[in-house]
Amino acid sequence: MTLAVSRTLAETGEKALLRHIQGRIPTAPGVVVGLGDDAAAVETSAFTLVTTDSLVEGVHFHRDAVPPRLLGRKALTVNLSDVAAMGGIARYATVGLCLPPDLTLAWVDSLYDGLLERAAESGVAVVGGNVTRGREIVVDVTLLGDSGRLLLRTGARPGDRVVVTGRLGAAAEGVRLLAEGARLDEDAELLATGVWTESSAPAVLWCLRAQLDPRPPLALARSIAERGLARAGMDLSDGLSLDLVEICSRSGVGAVVEASAVPVDPRAAGLERARGGDALSLALHGGEDYQLLLAVGAEELGDVAELARVWGVEVAVVGEFVPGEPVVLLRDAAGERPLVPGGHDHFRAGPA
Repeated sequence: MTLAVSRTLAETGEKALLRHIQGRIPTAPGVVVGLGDDAAAVETSAFTLVTTDSLVEGVHFHRDAVPPRLLGRKALTVNLSDVAAMGGIARYATVGLCLPPDLTLAWVDSLYDGLLERAAESGVAVVGGNVTRGREIVVDVTLLGDSGRLLLRTGARPGDRVVVTGRLGAAAEGVRLLAEGARLDEDAELLATGVWTESSAPAVLWCLRAQLDPRPPLALARSIAERGLARAGMDLSDGLSLDLVEICSRSGVGAVVEASAVPVDPRAAGLERARGGDALSLALHGGEDYQLLLAVGAEELGDVAELARVWGVEVAVVGEFVPGEPVVLLRDAAGERPLVPGGHDHFRAGPA
């Protein structure tokens, strides 16, 4: 039976919703038992990576500002980033949904359009999940992956270089743009520039896409791990200043970051300067870049750079790990000073 997508979830009911979702999930290799049983049964490797992440309405997004298709894409992407940062290949996902009953079936379909699209791009099979009722939307994804050689947050040594991929700050700028009324449509095309003029539209579009539809360097992360080119690593999700302290703490070292070497996204920088803000601060503390933060030995830098070139990813050496306490210093023309972590903390930050 085909359900009318204009119906609310209250009108649809839980069992009909589950049957509708199940009918949309394709079969995939390695899935012995998929949706419809008490648990999924899947084939896994010697090292099975498991990660989970939630996107919560009012914390990570606002319903009127984020198209559900892009929300579905991002819900899977943030987990893909975690698995790749440990050197893994994502294989299987489960999706837990907490949904208000006044949502329409069309909204859920659009969410799954994005999620399944991203799953197809990355070779992931959706093998199960859950739905429940709640006041706010919660999209919770658990992802399993395979890894032959793990890349951990431990292992950085004094003398290793602090390396990041991509450019930083665009996703954080995207949060500010959403608050100013800028919007994307379901296809990630610009719908409204908010307070910005049309001349700023390309930069607004770029930063909104960085926030709502991030593209982590998945293949590069796996390639670096497979070749053992980094001693430690993680994905940049909470901001460089906070994530670098995490590697330092886990590895028992300190770090010095060169302010002039931080790869600030030029589009985000232009918008931030126009509003009188500090673009470097955005790159250091903004978060949600979903790039890589690596500890790379000096002798491996050339190989990392060549590999990044093959995959079309920018890399930058932004500093060096040093002996001592797990403290990060920022060096600029005025000298060195502690880089106080200012990234995202769920229990200190307000709503997104």
